[in-house]
Amino acid sequence: MFERLFHLQDSGTNIKREVVAGCTTFMTLSYIIFVQPAILADPNGAGMNADAVMVATCIASAFAMVLMAFLTNYPIALAPAMGLNVYFSFTVCAKLGVAWQQALGIVFIAGILFILLSSIGLRETVMNILPTSLRNAIAIGIGLFISLIGLEWAGIIVSAPVTYVTLGSLKSAPVLLSLFGIAVISILLALNVRGAILIGILASTIVGLIAGVVKYQGIVAAPPSISPTFLKLQFPNIFAAPHLITVVFVFIFIDMFDTVGTLVGVSQQAGLMVDGKLPKARQALLTDAVATSAGALLGTSTVTSYIESASGISAGGRTGLTNIVTAVLMLLALFFNPLMKMVGAAYPLNGMLLRPIVAPALIVVGSMMLKNVVHIDWDDITEAIPAFLTLLIMPLAYSITEGIAFGFISYALLKLVSGKGKEVHWLIYLFALLFIARYIWLVG
Repeated sequence: MFERLFHLQDSGTNIKREVVAGCTTFMTLSYIIFVQPAILADPNGAGMNADAVMVATCIASAFAMVLMAFLTNYPIALAPAMGLNVYFSFTVCAKLGVAWQQALGIVFIAGILFILLSSIGLRETVMNILPTSLRNAIAIGIGLFISLIGLEWAGIIVSAPVTYVTLGSLKSAPVLLSLFGIAVISILLALNVRGAILIGILASTIVGLIAGVVKYQGIVAAPPSISPTFLKLQFPNIFAAPHLITVVFVFIFIDMFDTVGTLVGVSQQAGLMVDGKLPKARQALLTDAVATSAGALLGTSTVTSYIESASGISAGGRTGLTNIVTAVLMLLALFFNPLMKMVGAAYPLNGMLLRPIVAPALIVVGSMMLKNVVHIDWDDITEAIPAFLTLLIMPLAYSITEGIAFGFISYALLKLVSGKGKEVHWLIYLFALLFIARYIWLVG
């Protein structure tokens, strides 16, 4: 049955490998189960019900992953987007004074518009017209970005008043646990052990329990109720409030490029690209769009493709079966809430929240994605500088979207002034202008 549904042999994989990959993806993105409620329930933000948001997050993510599995057969997981959840809670709700019910309505509207754009192939076209240099730079930038997140969660890199970042204390127990995890995963990868990342995560959990870094919090508990957020969305009259039109635009704009960037990066890592294009890009983007609207109905912010899918791909995942496994684990997490809190828990240290168990996976996966650097034409300045800006801005600005913006703008500019303007698709120029307009009017 699995062979018939997911064509495992044609993809060079098997059930065991897909299960390990699904578990690995789950372990690296499961933090969203706890981060999402914390952000949306913050009393200084949206002030939503934390337990209901957790349930909505698990169900929406599982639904989206299953949809991706059957529409595309890709091992690309989905969950509420980091960044857009902060925008939802602290900008739309707190700063603009929009009730969270209406904010969910805006997310739903954006999702419907995503569906329309995906149906006519606009988002797919954006993926296919991306120059080779930018496409590979996006993959590298995402790798650097998730590595930076991992280094911060590990406590290896910390903030500093003058240099902005610096080396953290390597003597604290959580940091040592992360270093242990990095070492285990790296050694297992060097020995070509399948499931190295998952084994490293489990080993870190056991060592953390023994060392007292990880606190035992139980195993099983009844799932919380979703009723406080389920179907509670409201639709504001956006035409009577012009600033809400801007909010819809921002949701669409940022999610479009975050999704495109993530799909390109993860697909490049998985070897899913054919002649520089993702064969089922339209279905993948449609999945993302439908998931966003479904998430709003359930009670969570924009759902999108996750860069953490790269961890499962690195563990051998190549088909939608990886997604099915991850989706099942997301639903099971509802019943193992105490255990999920233990594995994905954050530990405060010097004003930072560390996640020492999952951090090593992000660091190692990020390093793997840098291999795409060899596909950039560094001898052509019109290709090299946009690629450089793309891959550098992503981690430094803490945003996939900003990296893509700098890449588009510089690429269009350099091609024009160098007399190579006809090599560039007109949509690249259009989006470059839109990015410039965004910085002028939308970014403070």
